Amino acid sequence: MKIVIVEDEVTLSKALQEKFKRSGLETHVAHDGVEALEMIKKTLPDIIALDVLIPKKNGFKVLEAIKSDPNLKDIPVFILSNLGQDEDIKTALRLGAEDYLVKAQHPINEIVEKFKMRLLKKSK
Repeated sequence: MKIVIVEDEVTLSKALQEKFKRSGLETHVAHDGVEALEMIKKTLPDIIALDVLIPKKNGFKVLEAIKSDPNLKDIPVFILSNLGQDEDIKTALRLGAEDYLVKAQHPINEIVEKFKMRLLKKSK
């Protein structure tokens, strides 16, 4: 199973990558929206962790692009962001995000568990 992590904060992206690798996932990391879309199209991951505040193309634009592409639209996308405003959450869910996790409210282990549970559901 493959995951693409889209996170511009290097320390956090490395921590997430390490945790997901230890969980047995093949991990790919992108640090901006343009790189993310290229990587997602190339690797066709089973799940995506997407930050909103990323360079070149923000997470909402990336999510829109994913959900409008017939080859990518069924990949579950979890938003991982420090933005916790209701409007941001509603926008992400309206655009097709599976879930919206505010980074400060969820330890990395909990995030990884949520992803693993979703992947188990997907594989059934």
